[in-house]
Amino acid sequence: MSLNGIKVVEFAGLAPGPFAGLVLAHNGASVIRIDRPSSTTKDLLCAGKRSIVLDMKTASGVRVAKDLIAKADVLIDPFRPGVLEKLGLGPEVFHTSAKREGLNDKLIYARLAGFPRNGTHSTMAGHDINYIALSGILSMLPGTMDKPTFPLNLIADFAGGGLLCANGILLAMIERGRSGRGQVVNVDMVSGSRYVSSFPLLSAGSGAWGGPRGTNLLDGGAPFYDVYTCSDGKWMSVGCLEPQFFVQFIGKFNEVMKSSGQQGSWSPSRSTQSTKEDWPKLRKYLEDGFRSQPRDFWAEVFHGTDACAVPVLSPTEAAQFHGSLYPMPHPALSRTSPSPLQDEIKALDPGKHTADILRELGLSEEDMRQLVTEGALGKEARELESPKSKL
Repeated sequence: MSLNGIKVVEFAGLAPGPFAGLVLAHNGASVIRIDRPSSTTKDLLCAGKRSIVLDMKTASGVRVAKDLIAKADVLIDPFRPGVLEKLGLGPEVFHTSAKREGLNDKLIYARLAGFPRNGTHSTMAGHDINYIALSGILSMLPGTMDKPTFPLNLIADFAGGGLLCANGILLAMIERGRSGRGQVVNVDMVSGSRYVSSFPLLSAGSGAWGGPRGTNLLDGGAPFYDVYTCSDGKWMSVGCLEPQFFVQFIGKFNEVMKSSGQQGSWSPSRSTQSTKEDWPKLRKYLEDGFRSQPRDFWAEVFHGTDACAVPVLSPTEAAQFHGSLYPMPHPALSRTSPSPLQDEIKALDPGKHTADILRELGLSEEDMRQLVTEGALGKEARELESPKSKL
């Protein structure tokens, strides 16, 4: 795979950091996750990773972490600004400068924060909804007339956070191939959300976003770009923006309405799409029509056409459709394609590989027992106190 031989150290965190590590692991990188003692994490973004428990409140725990990072290609830091610096694990420790030689000048030090590191919110706690709120994009998203609705935690955590972090790491790797040096990759989820939302943000107030939220083509205003409820409570997605696709969609839809005797005194034509005054009538027509039949009926009507109308699948249905419960790594490469690494969804037990990782660092059994005595490995490692035991 593309990243075979690349060593990554990932401090355990939520959503974006684990996803960045997962992208690297799927493409062949060896990823070690550093967990806190007694961690109860249920992180499922852990395929192909290994875990070591280290108590970063102990000097020996920090020392082991420093040794791991000194031998790594990539570090993923998911903490608020300054946390690792206070532990003596900041970039200046590893990167060579005019003042000192670093421990690992080839290290790509990826810092993943919520708010901009130099902004007025940098020390505050936050989550995806807060980051997209400051990015400007939340105010443009569909919802009710009273307020917009957030799309789970996809924009900031995963698109603007984890995925852009992985992208930045790969860019730094390419540059390292020329310079031989690592660098800091700074990602914050407010800026990342803005970047992945470039198209709507740059178009705000004009074109497809010329009107108030909820009245435009892509924010729920257009009846030919929306989700409709069917008679069984399931949904169909409709996205026939282009005139040639709308013609196919409305032609098929009108056929069903006519054959079922539900077509009233008014029915839409190809010109209805460009007549905004008719959009309310068109929406009512589509709502009533879709509610007259179950979802799979409508899916069959439009299947194989360019009507841009397909069923909304549940997670279970989507897993059946794609042949796997586990979302496949993407994109697929022709020669060095990524691997899913596991065929079932399961969490990684914190500390599962502690002993193996410590041995790879060159520590003896006696060294490990000393770490236990010093509290560096937490309660999970108490078994190491017995010479015959294995962690």
